[in-house]
This record gives sequence, structure tokens and C-alpha cells, in this order.
Amino acid sequence: MFANLKSNITELAYAAVTMAEETLNTSTGQEKKTAAIEYVVAMLPVASIFKGIVSTILSKFIDEAIEKAVEYMKSIKNSEA
Repeated sequence: MFANLKSNITELAYAAVTMAEETLNTSTGQEKKTAAIEYVVAMLPVASIFKGIVSTILSKFIDEAIEKAVEYMKSIKNSEA
């Protein structure tokens, strides 16, 4: 179960980082990260009653997935420049 969920979280992280970059007009990375984490948790493919538990158990993984997505986005921006 968690392997599938982790794969979904990784995919959601890239979408979340893109959404945060496009919709938030702030240079504060922490605000964008918070928004991205909230997006991932909201979009988790589990029943809403379990989202809090799952997000707590996988909080470190979610955070790492967001960080990897941010680094990937930065590398794309740098290669385009």
C-alpha cells in the first residue's frame, strides 16, 4: 500500500511545486513549500478520515518529495537560461 502511495506522492509533489510557483506571488520559499505540502495532502488518494494519519506517517517522505521536485524545477530553469 505505501509503495503505491509513495509513487503517488512523488507525482503529486511535482504538480504541487508547479502550482505553488505559478499561483503564489511571493519569493518566500517557505510559503510555497507549505502550499505544496498542503496540496499533496489534499490530493492523497486515501479516504479523508485517514489523510491526517497518512500524512503524519509519511511527513518526512512528503517533505523530501517536495524538495526533490524543487531541485528538479530549479535545474530546468537553469538549463533554459
